[in-house]
Amino acid sequence: MPVVLITGASRGIGRAAAFAFARDCWCVAVNYCHSEKQGLEVVEAIRDFGGLACAVPGDVTDPQACQAMVRQTVDTFGPLDALVNNAGISQPGQFQDVSPAMFAQCLAVNLEGPRNMIAAALPGMLARKRGAIVNVSSMWGVSGASCESAYAASKAGLIGLSKALARELGPSNIRVNCVAPGVIETDMNRNLSPADYQALADQTPLCRIGQPEEVASAILFLAGPGASFITGQVLGVNGGFVIT
Repeated sequence: MPVVLITGASRGIGRAAAFAFARDCWCVAVNYCHSEKQGLEVVEAIRDFGGLACAVPGDVTDPQACQAMVRQTVDTFGPLDALVNNAGISQPGQFQDVSPAMFAQCLAVNLEGPRNMIAAALPGMLARKRGAIVNVSSMWGVSGASCESAYAASKAGLIGLSKALARELGPSNIRVNCVAPGVIETDMNRNLSPADYQALADQTPLCRIGQPEEVASAILFLAGPGASFITGQVLGVNGGFVIT
């Protein structure tokens, strides 16, 4: 069975991805940082329907913790076939109200975190000359967004990192792609009011907000054999809100 490590897998898109991979007969390493109870619940739920999962706690901003997460995954299930960099935070607000510390924290989690995880996973993938990396960016990383300067910058950087690594790692048969979700019904958007949700839905050609499971399906596709000739791409899962 193939092995995947998913960061930020205790809730939202990461949680949905963990379930999607497990149902597709992958061994799933479920990472969480602060949400231990939720992370263990995801592992238990996967095991309840016959899947294989383990919990790998750790902070993606800590390079040593990332190394430990990969080691634990390999020790439990064997070599890593896919890495999903999903952990992320947002620092909404007008630019002048986002402090340097807030901006730096957003970059640390959303851009340096994936860098740290890739650095930890890459030696094993290079040794085996195969692997898939899926980075969860955002449509705001493609188009930009008012009052999301830190988040948009970090997610645009993640797209740039993904494209660069796709070129660098392609000769080693390692694929690197992004998904760019739109507005998805997750905890990250819990500050949105019903009126906000409706306004965003009205601007979306498919006339609704997305669900975590819809993004999870795209992540699973990009990690799997059906995407074996796809690398360096950004797959928008946004209902047509951003069309490029």
